[in-house]
Amino acid sequence: PFCTLTYIQLHHHPSDVSLFSLFLLEDDVDLEALVNDMNSSLESLYSSCSGQPIESTPLLPNGQATSSHHHHHNLPRQGPHVLNHLSPEPALSSPSTDSPQAVLRRSQPMHILAVRRLQEQEQQLRTSSLPAIPNPFPELCSPASSPVLSPGSLPPGEPSAEIYIVKIFSEDGMGKVVEIPADMTAKDLCQFLVYKSHCVDDNTWALVEHHPLLGLERCLEDHELVVHVQASMNSESRFLFRKNYAKYEFFRNPLTFFPEHMVAWCQETNHTIPQSQLLQNFLATSSCPEIQGHLYMKEVGRKSWKKVYMFLRRSGLYCSTKGTSKEPRHLQLLADLEDSNIFTVITGKKHHGAPTDFGFCIKPNKGRGEMKELRMLCAEDEQSRTCWMTAFRLFKYGIILYQNYKIPQQQKTLLSHFSTPVRSVSENSLVAMDFSGNIGRVIENPLEAQSAAMEEGYAWRKRSQRMNILGSHSPLHHSSLNSVIHMTQLWFHGRITREESHRIIHQQGQVDGLFLLRVSQSNPKAFVLTLCHHQKIKHFQILPCEDDGQVFFSLDDGTTKFTDLIQLVEFYQLNRGVLPCKLKHPCTVVAL
Repeated sequence: PFCTLTYIQLHHHPSDVSLFSLFLLEDDVDLEALVNDMNSSLESLYSSCSGQPIESTPLLPNGQATSSHHHHHNLPRQGPHVLNHLSPEPALSSPSTDSPQAVLRRSQPMHILAVRRLQEQEQQLRTSSLPAIPNPFPELCSPASSPVLSPGSLPPGEPSAEIYIVKIFSEDGMGKVVEIPADMTAKDLCQFLVYKSHCVDDNTWALVEHHPLLGLERCLEDHELVVHVQASMNSESRFLFRKNYAKYEFFRNPLTFFPEHMVAWCQETNHTIPQSQLLQNFLATSSCPEIQGHLYMKEVGRKSWKKVYMFLRRSGLYCSTKGTSKEPRHLQLLADLEDSNIFTVITGKKHHGAPTDFGFCIKPNKGRGEMKELRMLCAEDEQSRTCWMTAFRLFKYGIILYQNYKIPQQQKTLLSHFSTPVRSVSENSLVAMDFSGNIGRVIENPLEAQSAAMEEGYAWRKRSQRMNILGSHSPLHHSSLNSVIHMTQLWFHGRITREESHRIIHQQGQVDGLFLLRVSQSNPKAFVLTLCHHQKIKHFQILPCEDDGQVFFSLDDGTTKFTDLIQLVEFYQLNRGVLPCKLKHPCTVVAL
């Protein structure tokens, strides 16, 4: 037996280290046939990839090659070589190689461009020979309809899932930094924040794009990508996390949002849209409804405002240059809906000198946020502003808004079938017990057990005994439980001003039944119920009254009395009483 060294050298770069392979072969192996087979296979592979003939030069055991005129393959040299093989037997090398006239050369490195071209050709041969594998994730491919995952499906050099940093602020000014993927929508981010903040997911949370320097803000639509919106914001802008009960309220009460005198057909015969088909006409692309009315418009480059007659259609916002004329020659395009977003102006009089407090703004998506790019508008009242802004959203997004509204409703319907709690075996083995005597007894009568459960559930409302145990000398003592139990509720906002309560109501939607409770500024012992009805904010004072040594709270001068504010709120959530509507939506402020 003998050992044979075979040197296979492939240079990908001049600085690469040569690769040597050592084969220890046994004497019962046909070495000549094995090496010849390897040589022919490698030569055929390279010739098929490059299309050029190759010169195979045997090497001596010391790494030197024989001269080309002594080899049985007398081929012309074609530049650098990729492979040089060692002859398996000394007989193949001529004795004349020991003469000084022999031309000796070593294996030479291949240029890096040629190596890369060879690798690309080999990759093409491999992919073409493999069968097409069905792609389990066709949405990752660049062709939308391609079901096969190809090497060029994903962008080269880009990761499949990038992570972005987004900072979210709550109403109290505290921020929270979250990492989100590029495809996360505003709805998904709101659900994530609700889960992290341990809030109730009632599909009323919203992500707000806030521009403090411009005094503008808007609620993101549920389908909008957060990363795309953040890319268009400047350094001073931020995202806010808050409630917005009016996001889809127009689907439930369209008549409240679209007054009859503001909605008309976009035709020569200006008849009004039937109220039963109001939303269908807004959502259907074949119909042509429009919003019309007077608005104050701030002139570009000036501080003055001008009252003009405007029309909002699917094609954009127009103003009439001649009274209320709808003739095309009198209409001037002010803004395109596709390339713009509509914002609420929160500081119209202070920052922009608006004539009223009901301002809104149309801001281009690709603008720099400069004042000259903004189209500042102002309505006469809150109902008119809500109508213009809601119609803008419907004209721009159409059926997508309805899908955003219906999907949570459908999920809620599916979950309602499984809302009935399932009692376990251990719960079924529980029995009602009475511990009022010296020893406990099992309550076998179902009616008695039910009355005992109700008495136990309402026992916390009995304040007189607890006040005596706590040592409260006066019913109005601040340490009594009924004076502080409301402070744990989400609808109680403490000592805030009347203007602050208006701001919170405005921010969270101004829908019917939106309410909060606060401490009265004029009477420290009293409270105030702030309620929204028909987009108007009203205030009702809650006064304490004493009866038989116990303190009660009342909204109607003692006609209906309640032991604490929680009981008062629960009553008016079920009964309207002296209020214009029931209490439906509590104003909630959550700290992230």
